[in-house]
Amino acid sequence: MNTPAFKKETFRDDYTFRNSREAIRRFPFPFAEDEYMYSVNIEQHVSTNPGSVFEHAIDIDEHYIAECEDRRLTLERDPTRYIALPHMMDAQWDMVELIMDSLSTDYPQWFELTKNGDQWHWINKPLEIDQTFTFGDTSTLPMEPFEYITRQVQGDWIIMDHRDDDLFADMGMVTSQADWSIAFDAGMSFKEWHGPVPQANEIGIFDRALKYLLHLQYGSPVRRLNWTMTVNPRLDTSPEEFPLWGPDNASVTPENVGEKVYLRVELQALFRLPRSNAIAFSVRGYLISLDELITYPKWAKRLRRVLTNLHPDLSEYKGLDLYRQTVIDWLEPLEDGAELGLGTQPE
Repeated sequence: MNTPAFKKETFRDDYTFRNSREAIRRFPFPFAEDEYMYSVNIEQHVSTNPGSVFEHAIDIDEHYIAECEDRRLTLERDPTRYIALPHMMDAQWDMVELIMDSLSTDYPQWFELTKNGDQWHWINKPLEIDQTFTFGDTSTLPMEPFEYITRQVQGDWIIMDHRDDDLFADMGMVTSQADWSIAFDAGMSFKEWHGPVPQANEIGIFDRALKYLLHLQYGSPVRRLNWTMTVNPRLDTSPEEFPLWGPDNASVTPENVGEKVYLRVELQALFRLPRSNAIAFSVRGYLISLDELITYPKWAKRLRRVLTNLHPDLSEYKGLDLYRQTVIDWLEPLEDGAELGLGTQPE
């Protein structure tokens, strides 16, 4: 992939976040058809499409430094966004290995990892970190291993302990979630955690998903896309901060919708971890304003059709009801009724 220039930008207050043309081109547009209903849509998380968000196990892009800084600010305000139950220490070190190995292998221009037995040397050039530590010895890092490494990567991470034929959300670094709380969900089973999803029980989707994930093998990660929309490019849309971002949903007008409303897509990947047998669930969020999205007419037409046909329960669940019709009306002049065909490619 092309080496991005890391951008200095904000995801709060003055909202200076913007996507370059290359970031728009590689945006993971989630709609392959003109209608959408919640589905598992899982595929193998293997390297595909050089330059895309699917090229590497963990994607690093032009927003890397700014997202890490936003995480720091969120944790400074609310340390409970990081939770690790005591029995998850093996999983913490699993995560150190997964992230350091992945980043140093896929982005050697920015990250270096040297191993001499249990003596590891980690260099993170963009964040100016140079750390020597003993793998497995928490006293040799400045904080818990999972917190240390997830402060250096984009997206949220939830680690699910596998026991009693179920998965439990027993560890997480969650600072950019779409209106859910790791502090509330910590320790919940897989179905409890996903309970609010509409139509889930009726169509049995999470029964099938859980059965699939319990058989996930080490070395064979999987991925899927999920989506919602948000007003302003704010990463931290947690319930805890609703007073800060919730009122923005009523601020959308026909005049400002293109700059204010963002499509928010999550690249979700799941990795079986080797020591703990836990499953790491990464939720990497990507934001694109409607003004940026309509630079590709196919995306504009498809998004309008999806929103027009969206089940009312899903619209309510995703928090779109206050401005969905405004978005549909704003996109209407771009709709020519053309057959788009299957696929998410922008042209």
